Amino acid sequence: MTRCLQSAVAQTKTIVYVDSGSTDESVVYAESLRIDVVHLDMSQPFGAGRARNAGFEHLVRTRRDLPYVQFIDGDCELIDGWLEFARQHLEKNSQWAIVAGRRRERFPERSVYNRLCDIEWNTPIGETKACGGDFMVRVSAFLEVDGFNPGVVAGEEPELCYRLRWKGWKIFRLDHDMTIHDAAITRLSQWWRRCVRSGHAYAQGFMLHGREQEHYCLRDSLRIWFWAFFLPAVALITSLTIIPEFFYLFLLYLVLFLKITVQIKSKIGRWGFAAIYAVFNILAKFAQLYGQFLFVIRLLLNKRILLIEYNKRN
Repeated sequence: MTRCLQSAVAQTKTIVYVDSGSTDESVVYAESLRIDVVHLDMSQPFGAGRARNAGFEHLVRTRRDLPYVQFIDGDCELIDGWLEFARQHLEKNSQWAIVAGRRRERFPERSVYNRLCDIEWNTPIGETKACGGDFMVRVSAFLEVDGFNPGVVAGEEPELCYRLRWKGWKIFRLDHDMTIHDAAITRLSQWWRRCVRSGHAYAQGFMLHGREQEHYCLRDSLRIWFWAFFLPAVALITSLTIIPEFFYLFLLYLVLFLKITVQIKSKIGRWGFAAIYAVFNILAKFAQLYGQFLFVIRLLLNKRILLIEYNKRN
């Protein structure tokens, strides 16, 4: 958090830090930098969308002439020059609602999971359907769709982008470094919960918008169910009860592995990392399936949909 606040102060004086019941000295440090602090009511369910809305509302209430707002996660550091670069592009392109740049991992060499995150952040340049947690948004566009959906506990940024696109706005990723991120994922259990969270997000996204024209999150959810449920179930059951040769259906995982490896290698240029990414991409589908089951169970039991944290920090 310290790096995040320091990097923001170096580029702008209009900053809001949203505190969600932290137990460290982040609030004191923010106040020492003369940064406005918004304290969330923690008696209500916490979500990143609700926190971001609170920070945004405070900003536009105190700075009514503000045309753009940069969102940044607390585990990120803002790259020098990004704010001005992003602002210029939004001013030149009136139909752009959001611009984002390249997010890089601070320590990709410390764990395979950090490396996976760094590869994941490297998305194509140009017009896109969604962005991650760090981005600059046009205030008028954000207000037009009423900001983040506070009920979305994961995948809140893509869901916001989806509603903006339906209003005719565009999302762009620019060829410029934006933030440095510190995932700090060192254990398999952390990575697994992160994947569970993404599966949960796809399920909730489909529930919200899956019946609309774009069928939001449908393809992602179908991929999860095919690779993590239907394929292994059919291959196992048929090979044990009908023809043993049906066991060869499991070779489709090899085909998927090769396909992903080639795709990622063309992006990052290294076969080894591409192969590792492909293996974990396949394993992730089983965690994502669990996330989808978790969402459905919570929905059927009418339970509160809570945040799934994979790397809890103060």
